[in-house]
Amino acid sequence: MGPPQGRHGTAVRRTRVDWLSRRARDAESAVPGGFDLSECVREPIHLLGGVQSHGTLLAVEAADGIVDTAAANTFDVLGRAAADLVGAHVTAVLAEEDWADACQSVGEDGETCALQVEVGPDGGRRRFDLSVHRSGSLVVLEFEPRDAGQEFRFTGFYQGVRRALARLRSTVDVADSCRAAVREIRALTGYDRVVAYRFDGPDGPGEVLAEDVAEAWESWLGLWFPATDIPPQARRLYEENWIRVIGDVDDPTVGLVPPVRAGTGTPLDLSGAALRTVSGFHLEYLRNIGVRSSMSVSVMRDGRLWGLIACHGAGPVHPAPEVRSACELFGAAFSLQLAAIEERERADALAGAAGRAAAVAELLDADVEMSLPLHGAAVRGLVDADSAVFVRGARTVAAGTPVPDALVAELRRRAAGMDAGSVWATDRLGECLADEDVHVPGLDAGPAGVLLVRLTSPGDFLAWFRAERPVPRRWATDPATPVRVGPRGERLTPRGSGEVFRSVMRGRSLPWRPREQAAAVELGRMLTRLVLRHAEELAVLNEELRMSNVDLESFAHAAAHDLKEPLRGISNAATFTMEDAGAALDPTSVRRLLTIQRLAGRMDELLNSLLHYARLGQTGLRRVPVDLDEALDAALEVAGPRLAEEGVRVVRDAPLPQVAADPTRLYEILVNLLVNAAKYAADRPDRMVRIGVENVPAEGVVDAAADTAGRTERAVVVRDNGIGIAPELQADVFDLFRRLHGPAERGGGTGVGLAVVKRIVERHGGRLWLESEPGSGTAFFFTLGEPPAPSGAAESG
Repeated sequence: MGPPQGRHGTAVRRTRVDWLSRRARDAESAVPGGFDLSECVREPIHLLGGVQSHGTLLAVEAADGIVDTAAANTFDVLGRAAADLVGAHVTAVLAEEDWADACQSVGEDGETCALQVEVGPDGGRRRFDLSVHRSGSLVVLEFEPRDAGQEFRFTGFYQGVRRALARLRSTVDVADSCRAAVREIRALTGYDRVVAYRFDGPDGPGEVLAEDVAEAWESWLGLWFPATDIPPQARRLYEENWIRVIGDVDDPTVGLVPPVRAGTGTPLDLSGAALRTVSGFHLEYLRNIGVRSSMSVSVMRDGRLWGLIACHGAGPVHPAPEVRSACELFGAAFSLQLAAIEERERADALAGAAGRAAAVAELLDADVEMSLPLHGAAVRGLVDADSAVFVRGARTVAAGTPVPDALVAELRRRAAGMDAGSVWATDRLGECLADEDVHVPGLDAGPAGVLLVRLTSPGDFLAWFRAERPVPRRWATDPATPVRVGPRGERLTPRGSGEVFRSVMRGRSLPWRPREQAAAVELGRMLTRLVLRHAEELAVLNEELRMSNVDLESFAHAAAHDLKEPLRGISNAATFTMEDAGAALDPTSVRRLLTIQRLAGRMDELLNSLLHYARLGQTGLRRVPVDLDEALDAALEVAGPRLAEEGVRVVRDAPLPQVAADPTRLYEILVNLLVNAAKYAADRPDRMVRIGVENVPAEGVVDAAADTAGRTERAVVVRDNGIGIAPELQADVFDLFRRLHGPAERGGGTGVGLAVVKRIVERHGGRLWLESEPGSGTAFFFTLGEPPAPSGAAESG
């Protein structure tokens, strides 16, 4: 219940009764004297304990033929009082062979069969149409008198049904099928109005798509009716029974004997009974729209109620069982025709989807994340969307109108629970999320429709979005007030009498057509294949790169080790020359020999650094919980004297936490960063370096202000107030042997320290970056990846 136009952008959170919207509850409160519409929603219409009076009913135990329940009018219809029949054998009114035929003809699946029988004493026997169905252990018998003038003429009737079905099969689309259906049903039944009525979702309002109506009756074509007209329990019964007939709204209901079954404590379940009495709420509704009789034929799609063929008469109408059977058959054929039309449309959509999707896929190269923004217009145009988002792993790329980060996170969660290649499409995103109690910040101003295709890995998806498209609707009653007192005191809204209410549907986008969904699936399939091929190529390249790195590290180690011996010889030769020659050497020769010694020493330092850098790639990590305060104390034993020499004061946040790291490698990180702070101290009296831990935006979060999920991670920070680094040089400081100052400046060094720090951090699965402003200082941030396993097992190198 609750017309969707009452939701204006986001769905109303459901509370007291799931099917009641806030607007419906507000309407209840406006009724003088009060009215609880949820009573209508909760009414057990299959347990109302009565039947329509133009026939009668017996419920008989199948095992022994004993009558369990009887309608109170059996004396008037069958000539035997209900009280006499209950507890007696059914052959008190029904011939033994007819009872045997009834038991044999009805199955266990609840289907109804029709027979013709004669009941009464010889000379006064009366002909009846007998409808039979099973209800648990009971066989339910429904007797409807057939007058002598109502003899069934099979040949003529069959030809009419056959022609009706032939006309239905010739239709080409849903609208054409609906028009044919209402014409043929009216011709078969003679009702004054027949309409084809489609529901907007399983619990939504209904729209009249086609009608065939008598001249004196007003047209309902194109009108919408609130969901309250057909509550959930009625929709469930329509799914179980294809046809429902109300012969006369003023018919006096006939009760059951006994009113409550002894074995169950409830009235007889009449879910499958054609004579089942009618809810008082529904009778009020029919009177309010000026209808004396009605018949509804279910239209099903994939086991769910798609809509109804609704028939209305100005006077009482009691269709014979063969007419009801013909209409039921026609309803089944109509449902199959709609399914065939939908399948044909889907097949046509698939036929064109592959070509359109292939044309878009050709624009996207192996790196989809890089190429999608460049060709965003083509990707969006494939399904006529306002924006598109591609999510793979930690990477998210978008094109078109911005989509809230919180919505992308929610869709990632939803996609993780979907099957690869499956689709989720809705033109009422706000309603869907609100129905699931999911709140997405910023959605009110965001998209109203989404078409999502799940890719191979859990959480990966490609999605298109559409903005809200307000749609005008014509209602047969004011949907804001579905309950009010009518002229006869009825409590349901009068319909008709030329009253048409216009409103605008909000919070919805244009619906996603089959051809668009098919194109989306096809592009998703092609992108999956593209991504997988790219992943395979990357795996091959990574393996080649790994082998190259191993070879390079081995070469660097061997080269550095082998070069140290001749270098040592060169240095010693220069030393021995100066010692042996002594005063015989002129000043120029001495200067040159000293230069050889100095350069040999410098080269030895570089080779030592190269050896250390190479060993970092060959040794394993022993990751354990490390107290950061203790690691800093150890690092200060080496870096402390250098900091003191430069007058740099050490400040630490207290207390520092534990981190998951290799203790030796963490020591190296801290020593290098602290010595770096000493080397590049600024010319100011209060020189300082601070060591702490800060929460920073998690990896992959580009705009922290827009990250509504607030994703963060912990980073160690070494922050100084030294000379700083110019912006154009900041990307170079982590390169091997890259120095921003000459060897004689800032305490010498080889330019390896920060490269070593970067390599150690990356071996831990973390990341290293800096923030700096010339003249104000530099802050080095590093993370250390995921915590170690509880066992503390070492990571192999």
